[in-house]
Amino acid sequence: MARPMARWGVALAGGTLWWWAVVRLVCAPGAGALEAAVAAGGWGLSLLPVHCEPKEQADGTVDARQWVRAWRAGRVGRVGRRAGSAGPVERA
Repeated sequence: MARPMARWGVALAGGTLWWWAVVRLVCAPGAGALEAAVAAGGWGLSLLPVHCEPKEQADGTVDARQWVRAWRAGRVGRVGRRAGSAGPVERA
């Protein structure tokens, strides 16, 4: 229960801050770079959900477990050897 309330609180605070910056930019002659940065950042964040989709639905995605297996298989130790091998690593 606390997590959804915290999310709503953060969203409400961020929205209030963004509206304050926009109104100050429009109405106050002395508005500066801080207000412009907050307004531009909030506007940019508002575009993000439109262009995102869940990883499972995206075309051409690879399962995360496959990335983990590939990362672990190619890991190089501190002394320049692959984990589990006796000789030096040959690099192309």
